Amino acid sequence: MPRILIIDDDDTIRDVLVEYFDSMGYGVMEATNGREALERQMDNPADLVITDLIMPEENGLETILELRNRHPSLKIIAMTGSGHFGALEDLKTASCMGAHRTFSKPFHLEDMLQAVEELLNNPDI
Repeated sequence: MPRILIIDDDDTIRDVLVEYFDSMGYGVMEATNGREALERQMDNPADLVITDLIMPEENGLETILELRNRHPSLKIIAMTGSGHFGALEDLKTASCMGAHRTFSKPFHLEDMLQAVEELLNNPDI
């Protein structure tokens, strides 16, 4: 069973994603910030990470860079709130730093699921 690590400081978004992917049969772990996520990934590696970009302690861009350096084959999806200043630039930067897909919040869960399945089922991405 593929494992997903979901990183978001917003409890509601994190809980929705955890419940959704758990119901779809994925192994799901969660973290509230990048620092916590890096520890979880070291202890029990996930196959794919979904990370918010704006978080305390260690933001998503820093987290993507560290994950990419430590786990080059890890699949990464970045997301951020479309209402904050610079959101589009942050998503572009996330892509340049190694995120395979990006999403502006709010997004449709079905679109996120499609991206997850595509990334996990295609080792060449």
